[in-house]
Amino acid sequence: MKSLYGKFLVLTVGIMLVSAILAFLSVNTYYHRYLKEENDAKNVRVAEQIALFIEANNGIDLHAYFDMLASTGYKLLVKPPSGDSTIYGEAFRDDNLEDEAIQKVYDGEVYHGMRDLRAETFVTGYFSNESANTVGVPFMYDGQIYALFLRPDIKMLFTEIHYLLGGMVIVMAIISILAMLVVARKLIAPIVVLTRATKKVGEEQFTSELSIDRRDEIGQLAMSFQQMVDRLSENDQIRKAFVSDVSHDFQSPLLNIKGYADLLSDEELPANERIRYAGIIQTETERLSTLTKQLLLLTSLDQLISPLQKKVFRVDQQVRETVRKFQWLFQEKEMSVMLEIDDITFKGDPAFLEKVWENLLSNALKYSPDGETIDIRLTEQEHVICFSIKDTGIGLSPDTKNRIFDRFYREDHSRTREVEGTGLGLSIVEQVVRLHEGRIEVLGELGIGTTFIVYLPKL
Repeated sequence: MKSLYGKFLVLTVGIMLVSAILAFLSVNTYYHRYLKEENDAKNVRVAEQIALFIEANNGIDLHAYFDMLASTGYKLLVKPPSGDSTIYGEAFRDDNLEDEAIQKVYDGEVYHGMRDLRAETFVTGYFSNESANTVGVPFMYDGQIYALFLRPDIKMLFTEIHYLLGGMVIVMAIISILAMLVVARKLIAPIVVLTRATKKVGEEQFTSELSIDRRDEIGQLAMSFQQMVDRLSENDQIRKAFVSDVSHDFQSPLLNIKGYADLLSDEELPANERIRYAGIIQTETERLSTLTKQLLLLTSLDQLISPLQKKVFRVDQQVRETVRKFQWLFQEKEMSVMLEIDDITFKGDPAFLEKVWENLLSNALKYSPDGETIDIRLTEQEHVICFSIKDTGIGLSPDTKNRIFDRFYREDHSRTREVEGTGLGLSIVEQVVRLHEGRIEVLGELGIGTTFIVYLPKL
């Protein structure tokens, strides 16, 4: 059976069988080591008491007395000094008592047939209906020696109470098996539900809710599965939104390029208009190029399986070099920069971290008015390295602050009207910082500037 339910049943039955066999072997060992000899000694005492009673009451009617004993649950074989043996009670299945054993009893010895019976299971030993499986003692009657052999009559011992007990065991076994079937079914039911839900997830159906309310391991599995489905659903929505945003961000510059290219085909177009249209096409082309590069970078970050290519380098020198790269833009916008940079060594991926400083500095320059100042600081604190960049630009609204690191997010009423961007730069910054086990904070209010603070763990 391949189903878990079938395996559970097979395993349960197998455990029951193995337990029964082990229990049988344990009881058998206990019988041979302890009960067999005790049972023999107990029946010897009974036989000796019978012999003492007969000898004390010499005129007793032996036949009537032995018939009475047989009716109380004993089998007796009485061997007189001469003549045939007499059996009282139900006949033995096998009359295999040896003459040598009888003669020893005549000679005054006690016969331990139960104790000395060949080693067998307790079933075939204790319940064996053989004349050899008895105890024997001598007794005197009318001046003659008799041999008395005795064993319990097992059939007589199984009274109504034994049948009731046997029936109770059978009923208990049936109820136990039925209960196990019900429990197994209830145990398997949530797994069946999880299997169906898994198939739906494989078909990209993330809307199903699991109706499993349990606190055991299966309940924890169902909870984890539901959390996974919710996360997959969220990722699916993000993926679809991402595709939509990418399509939109590619479509807009392509339409602009196509439109202005059509205008340039007009031979009567004035030279100044031709130059302006060509400049717009160049700007849109650069925008597409930047968008493509950033998408490739995000893809490499998302699919990063191997660890970052970390090495120890001077992060202060990298920040200074990034500022020098933008020197031309500072001069063009007549802006100044205040630097407070400590000499700091850091272990990380220089190529990725360079994108962090470039994107943050590029944002600060884009959204700051001409002639303003940008404050850049790189300091070493107790447990972290702190990089901050503060501008005096248009600032952030509360909603923008919450969504600033979302991919393709741009605040329509302020930023996109003034500066065209891809909406991917800060997403790249946040992901690179997170891959370096750091964090990034953003401070600022609308109209009073913005501050980005990056915290990286020290060596």
